[in-house]
Amino acid sequence: MTKLYGIPNCNTVKKAQDWLKNNDVAYEFHDFKKKGVTPAKLTEWFNVFGWEKVINKAGLTFKKLSKEEQAEINSPDHTIAYLTANTSAIKRPIVEVNEKAVLLGFKEDEYQGFFGK
Repeated sequence: MTKLYGIPNCNTVKKAQDWLKNNDVAYEFHDFKKKGVTPAKLTEWFNVFGWEKVINKAGLTFKKLSKEEQAEINSPDHTIAYLTANTSAIKRPIVEVNEKAVLLGFKEDEYQGFFGK
């Protein structure tokens, strides 16, 4: 089972959804905005990708913070607290297969390599 985590109005998420559909990969979509994300799920992703990569520091949600606020998000624990309250700051999409995180973001060649398409 493939699950795609993200928010529906994100262009990168839309690209990933289009790629999955065009390559006949069935998936379930988990909308961060509506369903949120648990600290346990974030910890799983941190263990796979590293906490520094799961937070989207290039996005507007993070950039709107003051330099002081940004500096306080300097550990996995602080990042979990921030991301559970601000799901838009999670790098997206995140793809899980059989409940294991396998892809972060969208790069077509990575999707092709992983799914063998």
